[in-house]
Amino acid sequence: MCGIFGYIGQKENAAATILNGLKTLEYRGYDSWGIAVGNGRTLDHEKHVGKISQAHVSLPLSTFGIGHTRWATHGGVTDANAHPHLSCDAKIALVHNGIVENYQEIKKGLDKKHKIVSETDTEVITHLVEQELGSKDFKEAVAAAFKKLAGLNAIAVASSDGQIAVAKNGSPIVLGIGKGMSLISSDPSALLPYTKNVIFLDDGQLALLDGSGIAVFSLANLKKIKTHPQTLEWDFVEATTGRYPHFMIKEIFEQPKVITNCLTSLAKPAQELADEIKHARGTFFIASGTAFHACLAGTYLFSKIADYHVNTAVASEFNYLEDFLTSKSLVIALSQSGETIDVIEPLSRAKKKGAKVAAVVNSLGSTIYRLGDVKVLLGAGPEKAVASTKAYVAKIALLILVVYSLIGKTKTAKELLVAAAQETERLLGEQSVKKIKKIARILSRAEHIYTIGRGVSHPTALESALKMKEVSYIHTEGLAAGELKHGTIALISRGTPCLVYAPNDETYEAIISNATEIKSRGGLIIGVGPKRSEVFDEWVEVKDVGDASLIPMVIPAQLFAYYLALEKGWDPDKPRNLAKSVTVK
Repeated sequence: MCGIFGYIGQKENAAATILNGLKTLEYRGYDSWGIAVGNGRTLDHEKHVGKISQAHVSLPLSTFGIGHTRWATHGGVTDANAHPHLSCDAKIALVHNGIVENYQEIKKGLDKKHKIVSETDTEVITHLVEQELGSKDFKEAVAAAFKKLAGLNAIAVASSDGQIAVAKNGSPIVLGIGKGMSLISSDPSALLPYTKNVIFLDDGQLALLDGSGIAVFSLANLKKIKTHPQTLEWDFVEATTGRYPHFMIKEIFEQPKVITNCLTSLAKPAQELADEIKHARGTFFIASGTAFHACLAGTYLFSKIADYHVNTAVASEFNYLEDFLTSKSLVIALSQSGETIDVIEPLSRAKKKGAKVAAVVNSLGSTIYRLGDVKVLLGAGPEKAVASTKAYVAKIALLILVVYSLIGKTKTAKELLVAAAQETERLLGEQSVKKIKKIARILSRAEHIYTIGRGVSHPTALESALKMKEVSYIHTEGLAAGELKHGTIALISRGTPCLVYAPNDETYEAIISNATEIKSRGGLIIGVGPKRSEVFDEWVEVKDVGDASLIPMVIPAQLFAYYLALEKGWDPDKPRNLAKSVTVK
């Protein structure tokens, strides 16, 4: 959620470099930001509430510094609560991602001479490091302070003598190795303008950055650890909007290419996952948000195509369902960022119980990726918009490949995905988009929207509702169509819009019957599917591509959401109160 960026190098452009780095981390969600740099004696800092997009800073030239975008958890949205936090003597500056669960206890243990000026849990870490420096060197002081923190945290600490220390337990940190510079970031994509060579810091490690480079140590005993730098495969241009006005629409339009790439890049990992599922005694998919909808779609695919039972759970609820896990169980986690705390925690518990863990992520070196016994990299490219689109489609493509691999029909899966990519391309054409924009204008006048589906279209209805509510702020409820008469139909009144996902399968007649029930109560019916029905007031044609139809079926929903946000005057890339990477509970 919060973003950390740091720089140390030969050039005196620390503030500008950090500011640019923080701008690339905007998508993670934030309400305030700040930067601290060395001035030769102490550290100067600048902190602000609000957007960083057009910001400039008035900080001295410096060869090192740290910066932060804050998402408020402890304390309100104020300049004082923004990071970095400085020590009393201004010789230490600290930024933090996570929650210090025992910060009140730490605060009580500080010497009375420390002056606390904010309401945050973070500031107490700064003063704790300062206190430890009374008897230890910089590296030892940071390690000693960090080991006293309860909870999942990551910190970067700058010292006035030109060193930066970074420590990690649960929150993501990646180090960049550039030409004449070393960098720190919460997200590898922010490093792409400077380098593709990175070190993913592991939990229980501390990195020390100075003018000579990067050294990594064990937090337990401060013994030096040999590192193995990796190379990022993404290009810098992939992490920019390019010719598009927003990341969200850019990522929607990248989906035909993403699907096509999956045909080659995911065929082997899909077969490996299929083999693991065959040998497991119980397979459990866990995820959050959009990734959970992909898992749910997978359960229908496994049952319908392969006659195979798999279990699916919301990751944050898996804690209450996991007692039956054994060493024969397989837990498959899906996550775009690979840093979702609600997924990391149950995955870690599953490993402790001896279960095999498979990680399906879009971020190389992420925490979930490293937890996996089996690792699958989706390869959808950087996804910057908070509302996930192309990573969802990549997950569905992978699951289709896995299901067909189970029954030895990988060729069929590839043919279906080729057709899905072609239909997705058609839906992104000028004529289709024009119609979707027109319907979005109608939807923008609604206070409530409902989306329904049956069978494999049920997850599409859920995903459709999530997309629209998170970027347009219109209350949208997705549900299984058969559940309408069990309560929700009471909310239908004249003009209430309902999106009806009606694929050309065994659910068609039943879903049309449900749509008729809604229309008889005054509802406005927007049909999405291959066949036009007289019950539809508006219709978006999505051609039938068999078992891969749930890929193109979600495209209108993504476009509805995007154009709804524009109609309402909102920024679709940065919806309020939401973060791209949910790293705290």
